[in-house]
Amino acid sequence: MNLQKKIIELLGVQSIIVPEKEISHRIQSLKKYLIQNIHIKSLIVGISGGQDSTLTGKICQLSINELRQETKKNFYQCIALRLPYGKQLDEKDCQDAINFINPDQVFFINIKNSVLSSEISLKKGGIEISDYIKGNEKARERMKVQYSVAAVKNGLVIGTSNASEIITGFFTKHGDNATDVNLISKLNKRQGRLLLKKLNCPKHLYLKKPTADLEDKKPQQEDEYVLGIKYNEIDDYLEGKKIDISIQKKIETLFLERQHKHKKINLG
Repeated sequence: MNLQKKIIELLGVQSIIVPEKEISHRIQSLKKYLIQNIHIKSLIVGISGGQDSTLTGKICQLSINELRQETKKNFYQCIALRLPYGKQLDEKDCQDAINFINPDQVFFINIKNSVLSSEISLKKGGIEISDYIKGNEKARERMKVQYSVAAVKNGLVIGTSNASEIITGFFTKHGDNATDVNLISKLNKRQGRLLLKKLNCPKHLYLKKPTADLEDKKPQQEDEYVLGIKYNEIDDYLEGKKIDISIQKKIETLFLERQHKHKKINLG
């Protein structure tokens, strides 16, 4: 088995999907998990205004809606968190995503002061961080806040990482990947768009150019520019298609170099 097939098998990406079935499967799986874990009362999702969090949030809310109707237990809640660093340039998209998801509750928590406080504390201790590292601080602060809310609300933190990000290691270690459940890890970017289209999501949200938007000096910098690879190429790779050999090598190199992001190494 070549490396491409091994990676596809590891990530569980399918070459062809039926959007309705993928949506239904995730809704049913979430409901089953919540019923089996009676202490969990809510689903916590950070909403960034991008494709992945919009899709994840919508599936969570649909799951909660069905669960309340079926169990007659109104304590189940979908909680959306807006966690900007200062003023977010694409805040309108974030609000459009919130309106589309229509969550039971929304909390707006600005993480800027917390991140700046951490940066200052590190500097006082003799460690000066770069703008890039500060971006990772933002991702980890957002996850910390999500778990604080989850603790108060008896919640489950839902991840938003897709297979196209996972294969390239395009996430912050112990940041956006440090979640309880990930609903879309077996979907590539292209497939995520298909699900949103089926859910009647506003087109500008699922056609939006993906950006992590973590660096102060490079706001809204597109993922594809940072990776040096187009998502369509990554998606083709994950669907088992033949792609340019130089792109294939770049994808596989990123996967191999960043495996440490997926594993905890125990040496003793």
